[in-house]
Amino acid sequence: MISSVDISARIHELARDAGFDLCGITPVRNFGELKVFPEWIANNHHGEMKYMESRNEKGELKRARLANAAPWAKSVIVCAINYNTAHPYSTQVDPAEAEGKGWISRYAWSQEDYHDAVLRRLRQLESRLRDLLSSADHWPPSTDHRFRSYVDTGPFIERVYAKYAGIGWIGKNTCVINQKLGSWLFLGVILTSLEIPDKAAALPAPDRCGSCTRCIAACPTQAIVAPGELDARLCISYLTIEKRGDIPEELRAGMGRHVFGCDICQDVCPWNRRAPVTTAEEFQPREGLVNPRLGWLAEMQAEEFGETFRGSPIRRAKLMGLRRNAVIAMGNSGDKKFVRTLKGLTEDADSGVAGHARWALERITSGGG
Repeated sequence: MISSVDISARIHELARDAGFDLCGITPVRNFGELKVFPEWIANNHHGEMKYMESRNEKGELKRARLANAAPWAKSVIVCAINYNTAHPYSTQVDPAEAEGKGWISRYAWSQEDYHDAVLRRLRQLESRLRDLLSSADHWPPSTDHRFRSYVDTGPFIERVYAKYAGIGWIGKNTCVINQKLGSWLFLGVILTSLEIPDKAAALPAPDRCGSCTRCIAACPTQAIVAPGELDARLCISYLTIEKRGDIPEELRAGMGRHVFGCDICQDVCPWNRRAPVTTAEEFQPREGLVNPRLGWLAEMQAEEFGETFRGSPIRRAKLMGLRRNAVIAMGNSGDKKFVRTLKGLTEDADSGVAGHARWALERITSGGG
């Protein structure tokens, strides 16, 4: 018979075989970190991300407690894979190289959407685990096992389970940080009805941020309002990806040259100084996405957007959002070479792009960039 300890060890092996760098298992608990979620929602710190408010039939917030969304789940298998590449961080790019260009978050450079790349590995792990459990001498004796795999789509807070599965601690920037790999990690989880003890993750990963507050100090929009507490409405990633319509004027200057996402709080983290480079080919950058040309993005049309970003998480920003962000970055550059382009964009058919172009043009011509 395979013991509970054996099954835990085998899951770790199967995760490595599937291409994951880290794996851990945690029982389902009402972890303390989840108790602040209802207040976070009540304070509207999630902004326009209404899916965060999803509730079950009893009216309970699903993300506040896993039992509210999946009462059958007894354990959570958490897997992580490194997506770092050998390119300079946004805070390290030579100013000459950045001239006239924007910044796309490192995770979105990839050849394949990370949702697909990670989910494929999770399903391989799940399939192999099912095969193992269906063998003649499997553990436990019942064959009625439930599994459900998620990559950023489940109604729960992955990083909390990652902490208690031993993947890493939750940094002051709210990212999961691993002592050896840093924070350039994609997380994937498998919920299961199995009760699986994992001796390797008996305790949560120890917090090694110490007194460091570099991420808090470096955030241009002061989105990290307290250690481990993020007001998404101020976060550049939220503004450039999730926010629809107009960006509040008081936040535009802080966006700098970011057109999709932001890496600053990770770029300045000491634990990422020696972060290793991924071996996964699908996380290597697509051509043109590292320091992309702002003029190209600002004037991009629907057909090119669809072709360029097919199978990319950048599609989430939608064409209007990406063009709007590029126009804001033009204004922040202070570069007068964009004046002609911006003048044309003030008459753009998309009123949102046109309005932000007028702001950017005024910023450049008044010397505010």
